[in-house]
Amino acid sequence: MYTKQEIILKSHREGKSQRLISKELGISRKTVKKYITEFEARLQSGSPPQEAITKYLSNPPVYHREKREKLKLTVEVQQAIDELLAANEEKRLQGLRKQLLKKCDIHSLLQEQGIDIGYTTVCNYIKEKQGKTALKEAYIRQDYIPGAVCEFDWGEIKLYIAGKLTRFQLAVFTAAYSNYRYAEIYQRQDTLAFMESHVSFFEHLQGVYKEMVYDNMRVAVSKFIGPHEKEPTRALLQLRGHYHFSHRFCNSYRGNEKGHVERSVEYIRRKSFAVKCHFTDVEEATAWLHTKIAALNNTRQKLTGKTANELLGEERTALLVLPNKLLCSDQIQLRVDKYATVSYKTNRYSVPDHLVGEFVQVKIMSHELWFYHNDYKVATHHRSYNLHDWIIKIDHYLDTFKRKPGALAGSMALASSRYLKELYEDHFMGEPRNFIELLDYCRQHAITDEKLAQAVIQLTGSPVKQLTTEKIKALLGNKQDYFEPLKWTQTTAMAKSQLQQLSTLIN
Repeated sequence: MYTKQEIILKSHREGKSQRLISKELGISRKTVKKYITEFEARLQSGSPPQEAITKYLSNPPVYHREKREKLKLTVEVQQAIDELLAANEEKRLQGLRKQLLKKCDIHSLLQEQGIDIGYTTVCNYIKEKQGKTALKEAYIRQDYIPGAVCEFDWGEIKLYIAGKLTRFQLAVFTAAYSNYRYAEIYQRQDTLAFMESHVSFFEHLQGVYKEMVYDNMRVAVSKFIGPHEKEPTRALLQLRGHYHFSHRFCNSYRGNEKGHVERSVEYIRRKSFAVKCHFTDVEEATAWLHTKIAALNNTRQKLTGKTANELLGEERTALLVLPNKLLCSDQIQLRVDKYATVSYKTNRYSVPDHLVGEFVQVKIMSHELWFYHNDYKVATHHRSYNLHDWIIKIDHYLDTFKRKPGALAGSMALASSRYLKELYEDHFMGEPRNFIELLDYCRQHAITDEKLAQAVIQLTGSPVKQLTTEKIKALLGNKQDYFEPLKWTQTTAMAKSQLQQLSTLIN
C-alpha cells in the first residue's frame, strides 16, 4: 500500500515519468504502469480529483490470486492428500470414525514423506475439498500443583488382529500438571482391567498421585446416593486403601470437567492407531502403543515449551511413595473334564492330563489364567475373550500320548502348535513314538520351541541325511543358550586325511 501511494504521488504531484519512478523505488515499470493506469481510470469516472485520490490511496492493492500457479500444492501433493482422505472415508465406513486422521496428522505424514508444504495450505485444500467449516471451541487454561491430580478414562479402539477386526478398550491416564500420558489395551471395561491398569501405571511411574479423577463409569461408581453423591465400588476402595490416594467424581454428563484426559483419549487413539491399525497380535499392538506414547511424551508442548517427561521429572518428588504391588485377580474352583481341560466363560483351557476329574483353583486376570492344584501352579494360559475356544498345550498330554501314540497325528494338541505340527509332518510322519520322546525330553529340560527350531535348522543345514530324535537330543544336550555352528567342512577334511593315511599304511 505504501508503494502504491508513492507511485501515485510521484506521478500526479511531482510529474515524474514511469521510468524515473521505477528507478527511484526499485520496482518493475510494469507495476508502476498498472497503478497509474488504475488511478487515471478513477479520475475519468467523473469523481472530483481530490476525492478520487483519497479513495484510491486509502484502499490496499488487490491481488488476483486465482491466476497464480500453486508452487507447492502440486498435482502429486494433491493426490497424496486425496489418498489420505480416501483412507479416512474407508475407515469411516468400517466404523473406525474415532481413528480418523486430522488435518495436523495429514500434514505430519506429508512431511515424513519429504513433502515441503505448509500446514495452512493443507487445511485450505482439505476445507475446499470437503466444503465444511469446523466449529471452533474455546478452552480454559487451569493451574495445577505438581503431583496433585491425575485423570483416568476409557476409550474404544478397533484394531485388525491377524486380519480380524476386533474391538478393544483403551485405559488412559493423564497427569494434570505435566500432561504426561500413559495407556494400556484391554479386552473389556471390567473390574480387573480397571485395577490392573492402575497398578501398571503406578509401577510405571514408581509413585502415586494424590488425587485421581473419574467420570461416572461403572467400574468406579457403585451407585448414586441423591443427585450428587456417588458411592465408590469395592475395586476403587481397594485401590484407595492400598495406594493411599483420594478420588473425585465428575458431575453427571460432565466428562469435560476432567479437562485433560478427555482430550488425551482422542489424541492417543488418533496418533497411535489412525496411521496403523493392523497387527499380528495384541502384544504387537501394545508395543506400538507404548512407542507412540513415548514419542508424544518427549514432544515439546506449545504452552510450556517443555516436554511431558521434563515436567514429570519436576513433579516426581511430590508423588506419594509407591507401596508393594497390588495383586489383582478373581479366584474360582473348577473341575477338570475328561479332555483334561477346564471350562471358563465358554472356553476350554488345558491342564496336565493326570488331573482329570480333580478340582483346580483358577486365578483369573485380565490377560492370563493361572491354574493351581494343591497350592502348586500346574498351568498358565493367555485368556481368550472369544466364544468356544480350545486353548491347548501339547505338553499337558504327553503322558497320555505315550500310551496312545496313534492319537497324536490328528489331535488338537498337535494342531495347537503350528511349528510342532510342521516339524512332525516334515520329519517324523509315521514315527509318533520318536516325536513324543523328543517332546518329553524338551519338557523335562525346559527347552523352548525357539531353541528346538534352532537345533533343527542347524542339523538340516548339515550333511545329516535324516533327522532323528537322538541327533536332536545330542545337539540339545549342549547347555549353552546359543549353539555354535558345526564346522562340517573341517570335520570332513580331517576324516578324509585320516582315511588317506590308513590307506597308505595298508598298501
